[in-house]
Amino acid sequence: MAPPEFVTTQPLPVHSVARSNRPTVRNWMLELPEVQAIGTLPPEAREALRAALQAVSKVSRDRGNDAWRRHKAPMAAYWKAKAVDAMHLARAIPKADRS
Repeated sequence: MAPPEFVTTQPLPVHSVARSNRPTVRNWMLELPEVQAIGTLPPEAREALRAALQAVSKVSRDRGNDAWRRHKAPMAAYWKAKAVDAMHLARAIPKADRS
């Protein structure tokens, strides 16, 4: 018996579409004018903001892990998303020149 017409016997390509390496594809926050304006802040302010966002990301990630352990999947997803958003924003902040 032959397989139906819509079933293929050929292997599917592993990575048929390459993922872009453009920074704005990897971190969508880089395109926001408000985020780009953070680059005009003094270096000390940018570093403080980056450190605060990294702390928010860590706390959110920990809360997500805790919610997952307690079988609270919707809250785990919420906190994990907050952690990712905070880290994306922290990484979008230009680093201070170390000269």
